[in-house]
Amino acid sequence: MKAPVASVHQLLRAAGHTVATAESLTGGRLAAELTGIAGASDVYIGGVVTYATELKAALLGVSERIIAEHGVVSAECAQAMAAGVRALTGATYGVATTGVAGPSSQEDKPPGTVFVGIAGPGMAAAVALELRGKRAQIQDRTCQEALTAFEQVLRREETLLR
Repeated sequence: MKAPVASVHQLLRAAGHTVATAESLTGGRLAAELTGIAGASDVYIGGVVTYATELKAALLGVSERIIAEHGVVSAECAQAMAAGVRALTGATYGVATTGVAGPSSQEDKPPGTVFVGIAGPGMAAAVALELRGKRAQIQDRTCQEALTAFEQVLRREETLLR
């Protein structure tokens, strides 16, 4: 299954919206997906890879409370990362990935435990994923799932504006 990158671009462009990314376990793969299409600069502003917990706090404003209470592998952290990259860049939407690609567990969570955060005008959401496979497969599948979830958000927003 190929991620719906073209559809995401089309929906963003039609609405005059932009997106920025905040990535942890995907290490820039989501940004690469979004910039792999001609005309990407019309809708993609940029992104940050905040692999280290300290950078999630320093660059994206993920609160120490969220980190202490929920950890960085959590829905709360994913939402905060998405909101943080949106604030940092001025994008209409922020999409974030955080989780465990493996092979080791992190925060007592097994490889394949992933959260995608999406933040936009008046909304914030997180999608929990339990993925299987090797490290690269988990990273790639996370990008596909993030784009699919984001496309669904954009389609709902488009429907609400009609």
